[in-house]
Amino acid sequence: MTSRTISDESPLARLATRRGPDGTPWLSAPEAEAGERLRRDWTRGALMPSVTQRWDRPPGGGGSRAAGSDLGDAALDSRQRVGAALDAVGPELSGILVDVCCFLKGTEQVERERQWPVRSAKLLLKAGLGALARHYGLVHRAGEGRGTLRGWKAGEAGAP
Repeated sequence: MTSRTISDESPLARLATRRGPDGTPWLSAPEAEAGERLRRDWTRGALMPSVTQRWDRPPGGGGSRAAGSDLGDAALDSRQRVGAALDAVGPELSGILVDVCCFLKGTEQVERERQWPVRSAKLLLKAGLGALARHYGLVHRAGEGRGTLRGWKAGEAGAP
């Protein structure tokens, strides 16, 4: 994946072009694609908070239509995909993914807002993107398809 497939406004664009000490990209192609897919679904699902006045409804939201009833099927499907993706990565990693991928915050800003140590947001973001890529089926779980060992817990298929 090249940085051209990632939105230029996304902090992932910068991270996807960075290289590690060994010369490999800091974000793998599946990790970058997973973050971009989450951002697209977030945008399509109209999940960004509204900061403008709604002229089609009376003030205070006292309209007769239920909240979200004017969303199309595509937006509702996108919201369901976002919910499933964030559930899959868990509450520990979903916050950093939403901040960076959806709200387009830089990792330094997230660290300041959450009072985290320097560079910790990058590490959590990478872990979250890896879990997200597995959820989307962009990468396989370690050990799958390579021999008989399928899990480490007793009782799992292939476990001793």
